[in-house]
Amino acid sequence: MTKRRQSSGAPQKTPDAEASDGTTFEEALQRLEAIVDRLEEGDLELEAALAAFEEGVKLTRRCAGQLEDAERRIEVLVREGEKWIARPFAESEESE
Repeated sequence: MTKRRQSSGAPQKTPDAEASDGTTFEEALQRLEAIVDRLEEGDLELEAALAAFEEGVKLTRRCAGQLEDAERRIEVLVREGEKWIARPFAESEESE
């Protein structure tokens, strides 16, 4: 089994951080990690392993979508002359 980082402190809930079912990104990620651990143990019967795998794929897609949404919202501060200007994340990536 691989070690995973433990966050220090409770996750902050924002409206965009919650899915339609009320779970946060962090909760979905914890669920995904638990599924991976169960699958890595290799003790599940075939049907249970397939069901866990399917749930894991759904959670992976959901988390990836939430990360993409967050990335679009990130702004990077860029210094131009004497001022700091906020620019969209994607724009600053392209300029590098």
